[in-house]
Amino acid sequence: MLLVWLALVLSVTAFGQNKIRLNDNWEFVRQDLGGVWEAVRPVVAGNPESVPLWQKVTLPHCFNALDAVDPDVNYYQGPGWYRTQLTVQNPYAGGRTLLHFEGAGQKTEVYLYTTKVGSHVGGYDEWTVDITQAVADFQKTDAFKTQFKGKIPLSIRSDNSRDLEMIPSDLSDFNLYGGIYRYLNLEYVPAVSLERLVAKAEVDKAGKAGVLTVKAVFPEGTPATNAQVSVRLLDPKGKQVDKYQTTVSAKAGEQDIHQFRVKSPQLWSPDAPQLYTVQVAVKAGADTYEQTEKLGFRHIEFVEHGPFLLNGKRLLLRGTHRHEDHAGVAAAMTEPMIRQEMRMMKDMGVNFIRLGHYQQSRIVLNLCDSLGITVWEEIPWCRGGLGGEVYQSQAKRMLTHMIQQHYNHPAVIIWGLGNENDWPGDFPEFDKEKIRTFMKELNALSHQLDASRYTAIRRCDFCKDIPDVYSPSIWAGWYRGIYTEYKEVTEKEFKDVKRFLHVEWGGDSHAGRHSENPDNALAKISRGQGADERSGDASLFGGSARVSKDGDWSESYLCNLVDWHLKEQETMPWLSGTAYWPFKDFSTPVRPDNPIPYMNQKGVVERDFTKKEAYYVFQSYWTTQPMVHIYGHSWPVRWGEAGEQKMVKVYSNCAEAELFVNGKSYGVKKRNSQDFPAAGLRWLVPFNNTGDNVIKVVARQGKTVVQDEIHQRYQTEKWAKPAKLMVEKLGEQNGLATVQVKLLDANGVQCLDAVSWINFSLSGDGHLLDDLGTSSGSRKVQAYNGRAIIRVKTNGGKSVVGVQSEGLATALLPL
Repeated sequence: MLLVWLALVLSVTAFGQNKIRLNDNWEFVRQDLGGVWEAVRPVVAGNPESVPLWQKVTLPHCFNALDAVDPDVNYYQGPGWYRTQLTVQNPYAGGRTLLHFEGAGQKTEVYLYTTKVGSHVGGYDEWTVDITQAVADFQKTDAFKTQFKGKIPLSIRSDNSRDLEMIPSDLSDFNLYGGIYRYLNLEYVPAVSLERLVAKAEVDKAGKAGVLTVKAVFPEGTPATNAQVSVRLLDPKGKQVDKYQTTVSAKAGEQDIHQFRVKSPQLWSPDAPQLYTVQVAVKAGADTYEQTEKLGFRHIEFVEHGPFLLNGKRLLLRGTHRHEDHAGVAAAMTEPMIRQEMRMMKDMGVNFIRLGHYQQSRIVLNLCDSLGITVWEEIPWCRGGLGGEVYQSQAKRMLTHMIQQHYNHPAVIIWGLGNENDWPGDFPEFDKEKIRTFMKELNALSHQLDASRYTAIRRCDFCKDIPDVYSPSIWAGWYRGIYTEYKEVTEKEFKDVKRFLHVEWGGDSHAGRHSENPDNALAKISRGQGADERSGDASLFGGSARVSKDGDWSESYLCNLVDWHLKEQETMPWLSGTAYWPFKDFSTPVRPDNPIPYMNQKGVVERDFTKKEAYYVFQSYWTTQPMVHIYGHSWPVRWGEAGEQKMVKVYSNCAEAELFVNGKSYGVKKRNSQDFPAAGLRWLVPFNNTGDNVIKVVARQGKTVVQDEIHQRYQTEKWAKPAKLMVEKLGEQNGLATVQVKLLDANGVQCLDAVSWINFSLSGDGHLLDDLGTSSGSRKVQAYNGRAIIRVKTNGGKSVVGVQSEGLATALLPL
């Protein structure tokens, strides 16, 4: 029943009752046109020789679905065009017909036939175009009746060209995608409707006295008339709590409707995200406009020089970050993809998320509300410095839109004003005082629009006194320092600001790469040098010793780093919380040399939702549903001396666990979060060096028993440098073949520490599943433990896979 209830909650939108997603029947061309006439001319002229050639697409759609991670090209930044034909049937006499964009990047122009009806600058906020008059005008033309057979031609120009006077900066560590990459809706509303509904839910610290203030915002052009407004308030189970009815004089702007008093409301929290429903009906003449919003009663407080309180009690914010990015689609994530991602976060134990570094989809915010995930959402003033009047106007406009559009979400606790604004580069001038002045303006604007929430920025020390909450740069064990310095460095930074929250920590890991000695690089790092990221630290070349450059980028190291941070966070009672950077690997134009080119690989899941080992480290600390996971599910071969005892680590939230290797018990261990690594659930055991080693764990929490099992080979043969490639087909299912290449030395021994670059190619009927930004979905990729994998869609024919690595003979595999 809970799942059914959750599905119903998630299906509710804040729109009126006549809304259609325009997903199908689109055509697209990734280049500019001479003008909008080129988009409609072939239809009008009946000319089959249309140039350029258009491709059929569905929305959401991103220009850069594949080229964002193409190892051989810069991702496309420029204009592209979309076109379709609409059937417009507005049921309201005198009503309005709207196009509602949930987000399109980065500049957009909208045309009906050849008439420009709207435009927008900014890739992440929602916006609406009223096409009522343009539709009516076109319906009077011969083209409507003859060439277009009663349909309305819609053409949209989207443009993500580089522009220094736009935010975010192209120096940002993420792609500025192009396209209609969020949902586009056709909406019909009566003459009198709402632009938005403001539902401010407040409750005292004790949770006893709840107040809901309802305001209606009427759009520009609302006809002067009286309208009857009815409001119903429903509790989380759908039972009516109260209702109210009034008559208002409808006119453009905000109007107070009613204030409800709710005694002892059911409180919203991560453990119990109780959502009330407010239903509003606006009746004018024969037509009624309806809108529904979800809201929650909760009290938030960041204690000065202390922790975060939710509803009067301490809540350690256990967070991560989200970029709008996914394998094969880039920014154009569908609603099912978004639901899966947010559900995976919740299952990992997340109760907090920073949406980096821009306003995100209403679908994300709705899920945060219903799943119980608190939110820091920010505008994309990210890196580069500070531009001029146009630049600053966009930042203020996007801040205004973000707050107005997401004001009602109980999940939101922080409005972010900027990120890494101490990072120059876009302009000849970098004036700290001017940046401070503008930050103050944004801070004041945020509080003016919403006095109930906090403001925050990350990493701009010369502005840290301006927002309510500050997050410095702390990357202990990655860009600077070693991870055992984390608590010491954090305490120092905590004492230096009024309210402290640590967002962005972690490290990169190349999925599938594992190490027997992952912490070796720490011996090169000097203690006491700080843990902040400095200029050049993200580079893989030059500069001081650091794990980000000198480490092995193994999942093994990342698990140790995460393990240490989480165990320390349990012993910091003053800590408000942290957010690991990020949840999922994402593409970036500034990291071409990473093991997967153009990928930021700090995620705990890959770009296609494949979980890395670190995901389970978080689960072992942050969740209560009994779980257990043996480290090494993607580590097929371990290595060492014959008879050597090897460490087996188990991540679990259970009180105790027993390990079995090849059927033999190696005893029961008790979990102790402060016993690093793996909270004491580690064993030293010998492996057989012939055949599979079967490793099994049985964990117990009260009467609940959970188990996990993996199989690993153990290699004792020593290897020299890679001398040849061996390529093999591992299997095929549903027309999808999995191909693996191994790096072998001259004696045929697999080089298990090889990190050579591998290049896949293919000739024939099939095609490589590449440009996905994953360890098994990239045609250029660094090896992980002397191997690499690619998949081939065979298309029922014959193909030959080619594999190259510098200095080695090319290997071929017929399929």
